[in-house]
Amino acid sequence: MQLLIQHQTTYHYSLPSTYTIQQLRLTPRIEAHQQVIQWEVKTGGHKTPFIDAYGNQSHTLTITGAHETISILAHGIVDIHAPPFGRIVDVEHFSPLVFTVPTRLTEATPAIYAFAQRGLPRDQTATTSELLHLAEQIQTAVAYRSGTTIVTSTADDALSLGLGVCQDHAHLFLACCHVRGIPARYVSGYIDPETSDHADSHAWVDVWAQDHDFHGWVSIDVTHACLMNDAYCRLAVGRDYDSAAPVRGVRRGGGTETLEVSVHVTPR
Repeated sequence: MQLLIQHQTTYHYSLPSTYTIQQLRLTPRIEAHQQVIQWEVKTGGHKTPFIDAYGNQSHTLTITGAHETISILAHGIVDIHAPPFGRIVDVEHFSPLVFTVPTRLTEATPAIYAFAQRGLPRDQTATTSELLHLAEQIQTAVAYRSGTTIVTSTADDALSLGLGVCQDHAHLFLACCHVRGIPARYVSGYIDPETSDHADSHAWVDVWAQDHDFHGWVSIDVTHACLMNDAYCRLAVGRDYDSAAPVRGVRRGGGTETLEVSVHVTPR
């Protein structure tokens, strides 16, 4: 499937900002199952491309001089083939154990520890079927409701509240896997809205499955409790939202900030 994607991010400041630096993870990953046909990231300031620690196509954006708005447009066409059984087979140059380390957003509390013990039967190993079952349990425990959490909300916040969005579902899944010593990582990207009742911008997980015929990464959409297919475009992977966020940075001055984000994904 080819997806036509347009992602507009606009910052407005109540006072002039004198300096901004941001990391942009707005370019689809180079992976066996997805090919970028055309892609561009347009913005003011100076962009420097780089590959981050997790192999994500990234840019550092710096803007100097007084500015009251920042406009970032990422758009293009990506050709995607469904990975068989959700399996991500690209060769990587670091151990999956990198993704067993908890973060502030995925730290295990007693409530998460108990949930993980119920959701995953064994330490350090799980089959794809068992991991999909964990996703179903998270669906039941944390109902999808937009506006109930923010980007700094933790996995425990979502579990305690019983409400959240795709980011919260992913963080709770990661936290449960880390309790059991199973590698799992956060994925940011897009989903064709014709296949989902949720937003075009999306978050899900890769988790290290051990099936009888495969040991490796399997990509699971926790919010829908299903395997990733050709309706998903992958932007970045990381330990959590903080390390895979599409836009993240700091500024000097600017007063109060207002953020507008518009994402449109259509099959082509």
